[in-house]
Amino acid sequence: MLSLHTLAPNHEVSLPDLSAARLPAEVVWIDVLDGEAAETAFVERSTGLRLPTFEELSEIESSSRLRSENGALYLSTPIVFQAQSAEPLATPVGFVLTRERLVTVRFKNLTSFDIFKERAAKSEVVHRSSAGAFAGLMDAIVDRAADALELVGSELDNASHRIFRAEITRLGVSRSPDREGSLRDILRRVGRGGDLASKIRDSLLGIGRVIPYVIGLSAPWLPAEVKPALDSLRQDVSSLNDYEIHLANKVQLLLDATMGLINIEQNNIIKVLTIVSVVGVPPTLVASIYGMNFRHMPELAWSWGYPYGLALVALSTLIPLGWFKMRGWF
Repeated sequence: MLSLHTLAPNHEVSLPDLSAARLPAEVVWIDVLDGEAAETAFVERSTGLRLPTFEELSEIESSSRLRSENGALYLSTPIVFQAQSAEPLATPVGFVLTRERLVTVRFKNLTSFDIFKERAAKSEVVHRSSAGAFAGLMDAIVDRAADALELVGSELDNASHRIFRAEITRLGVSRSPDREGSLRDILRRVGRGGDLASKIRDSLLGIGRVIPYVIGLSAPWLPAEVKPALDSLRQDVSSLNDYEIHLANKVQLLLDATMGLINIEQNNIIKVLTIVSVVGVPPTLVASIYGMNFRHMPELAWSWGYPYGLALVALSTLIPLGWFKMRGWF
């Protein structure tokens, strides 16, 4: 899908005939969303720019993501989408920036682009130019990344509360009937948070390289209103990177804590099995001795032999239980 924008209040321009050779003069931003061959050919013919392919945008080398050709800046970075879903993903987004126009190439519908279009409709843009469109888009993308990091932070805080502030018994673990399921759920939540945070970090690292590159190479024609906005965005990205590092450390702490609690649960199970096995040995020994049926066993002739044997079995069970109780095993 192809859309043309002027950044004026009614900023979207009707798409002309794709066989035309020129764009309307007032267009400063061209958005190509999973463009068809005819749309891509129209943009390339009318602007004289070559649009990058999905494969080119997916490359991770700095020389592939940041380059200048014939006065145009070719930029790309991964952007996270579906951050609030169970499966957050990242998609490459390309920017082709010149003095006259900005061309964006993307393959997924991104909320940050819709947010910027709403801002443009309300005239909430830095400057009605290609550089202003670029700064506005970067601001919307960074805002969405910040929102996603806040979501991760909230999830981790909830997991931390469940891990470290649960009801504790004398043995040091919760007596919740579904403790195992709870720990499994916490482990999944922390893992999903760490995965989303790592994807956001990839996006922030890309944006953190793109913005200084644009400031440096577009300095001769960069509008005076746009440069402070880009400088502010660079500081915001740096702060978000620091916050993401904090979240990554918290993810590791919660993973270690969850695995520690799982180990404690397993140790408690082994402890119970040990008590049961040890307590069962003496009664089994007594029953085995009196089950041998030798001819000359004095107890077989006793009138109180049977109660004596039962008492001996009970006593051999209670003594180990008393010893484990004194040791504080239960």
